[in-house]
Amino acid sequence: MNIKSLLLGSAAALVAVSGARAADAVVMAEPEPVEYVRVCDVYGTGFYYMPGTETCLKVSGYVRYDIGMGDLFGMNDVLDKKDALEDGIFNTNDTYYKRARAALRLDARTETELGTLRAFFQVNFDWDTTTVEIGDYDVSTTKSGLAKLNHAYIELGGFLIGKTDSLFTTFTDYAGSVIHDDMIGFGPYDTHTIQYKFDAGNGFSAAVALEEGADVAYTLDSYVPHVVGGVGYTGGWGSVRVVGGYDSVWEEYAIKARLDVKASETISLFVMGGFKDDDAGEPNYYGNWGGDWAIWGGASFAVSPKAKFNVQLSYDDYENFAAVANVNYELVPGFTITPEVAYYDNFDVDNSDAFGGFIRFQRNF
Repeated sequence: MNIKSLLLGSAAALVAVSGARAADAVVMAEPEPVEYVRVCDVYGTGFYYMPGTETCLKVSGYVRYDIGMGDLFGMNDVLDKKDALEDGIFNTNDTYYKRARAALRLDARTETELGTLRAFFQVNFDWDTTTVEIGDYDVSTTKSGLAKLNHAYIELGGFLIGKTDSLFTTFTDYAGSVIHDDMIGFGPYDTHTIQYKFDAGNGFSAAVALEEGADVAYTLDSYVPHVVGGVGYTGGWGSVRVVGGYDSVWEEYAIKARLDVKASETISLFVMGGFKDDDAGEPNYYGNWGGDWAIWGGASFAVSPKAKFNVQLSYDDYENFAAVANVNYELVPGFTITPEVAYYDNFDVDNSDAFGGFIRFQRNF
């Protein structure tokens, strides 16, 4: 009995010790729920909610490679290095223009009691072929690390403040769908601006802007800003828009009108005319074409779901003429190839006819 009692007592002690150790074991806490990224489809595709906020963010951009050739796009003088090394003869030859660009865009939007609050910026990083002067010669070289703030602005409701392209240019949606649509200028680009845009919801729209201008010749030299205003109407058939700008530095004005027509499901047409005060050839920030007037026209034809043919013709009062045509082809989703040809005739230069070829490879994301 004593032995049996001893064995039973030992077993009970072991069970008790095991139970005590089990009570002291580490208990793994349940993982907290993870807030996965939520899609924000209020503003279109690509937006998502920033975790823990009601702000929708879109990250996008593109990587682009351009190659230019001919009299218009390939005028980069390159020293003939071999001749210079062997014979001491410095010859130059016109050759390619090339640019590699990476563009990054961030678009953040939030709904507020005053409307949509938006912040947008785009930065371009370029590596260009360019021409620099060395002694008595222009030689081709490359420039790296070129970063440009293309856009940076804040919008609330219809108000916009920041740096972007001039309202005089954006209100008419630039010009045609070709790459080199500004061979005859139709207005300025970069500027500081304060804008207000009104959309009536029935097709009618209006906008007004106060702008600073750019470059030495047009940046404000007093507290009086440049002023731009425009009105427009958009319907199922197309749109019509009129915009005017006042250059407060040179006290000159310019005006443009544009008509867009959807001729069919695959064909769209546009014509745009500009007029400016140019009695004695004065500088004009908004009227950067030659002479009093200029006209632009073009068309786009959807050849297939992946290919579109675009053409644009332009002419100004100084008899400058430009013709540009391209094919925008989407090889695979997100990757387009655009070959383009152009012709330009400058009235101010004898034998000025110039041709050029250009091709762009672009991966959008």
